[in-house]
Amino acid sequence: MIKDTFQIIRDFLEFELFSLGEYTLRAYTIVAIFIVFLITKVILWLIKTTMFRKQKQKSLDLGNTYALFQIIKYVIWVIAFAFLLETIGVKITVLVAGSAALLVGIGLGLQQTFNDIVSGIILLSERSIKVGDVLEIDDDIVRIQEIGLRTSTGSNRDEITIIIPNSLITTNKVINWSHQSKKTRFKINVGVAYGSDVDLVSKILKESTLEHPDISDENLVDIRFLDFGNSSLDFQILFYSENIFRIEKEKSDIRKIINRKFTENNISIPFPQMDVHFKK
Repeated sequence: MIKDTFQIIRDFLEFELFSLGEYTLRAYTIVAIFIVFLITKVILWLIKTTMFRKQKQKSLDLGNTYALFQIIKYVIWVIAFAFLLETIGVKITVLVAGSAALLVGIGLGLQQTFNDIVSGIILLSERSIKVGDVLEIDDDIVRIQEIGLRTSTGSNRDEITIIIPNSLITTNKVINWSHQSKKTRFKINVGVAYGSDVDLVSKILKESTLEHPDISDENLVDIRFLDFGNSSLDFQILFYSENIFRIEKEKSDIRKIINRKFTENNISIPFPQMDVHFKK
């Protein structure tokens, strides 16, 4: 009975699916491809689980762990793809040697794509940009969610997903806000009407900033009288905040408090005016 079962399995694996010239595709080739694919997925799952478990236990940097896993994943998939080609019957060395001219043509046509891929390898290996970093790219603030081999994915302040070619990050000027210290300094400019009490204005601006729940250390808040403007006395608020990604909302909340306190103290914010004189 067991012998018959083995024979049935052997006959199934030796079954010829199709034949083209000297090449013959048999059932065991498909089974081998499936096994290689399955083993690759299992290995990657085990590596990912182990790496991210250690990252949580040892409080390692999430971005560094993710970058290392991405590199390992691409290497393992390249090896698995080579095994798949060998399983099908395609010799890697013969394939590369015979298609050299074709690869040159493809390389010229896909130059930008290769540039993005090389940039992706640089980002993953150099780790100057990591998952979770807040970047300023083309005047847009983006939090990086994933770094791929060709493109990276991020989300801006409007919760819109942005796909960024990796070459844009490596070749253009990019500000990485996450490379700053835990708290980053921001500023708000305010103008008040001429004749306003400068000391009172400075006091109100500081109180308004400290009234925000995310700002508590008054030593990190600085009020500066910048200049005598064309139609206003110009002040600047300098403060530190950890809320880098949502800082515009924080600034908006502070401006609302300032406006309320200015109204309560009869301090006006001027607007440009032009006087026209007619001669008789």
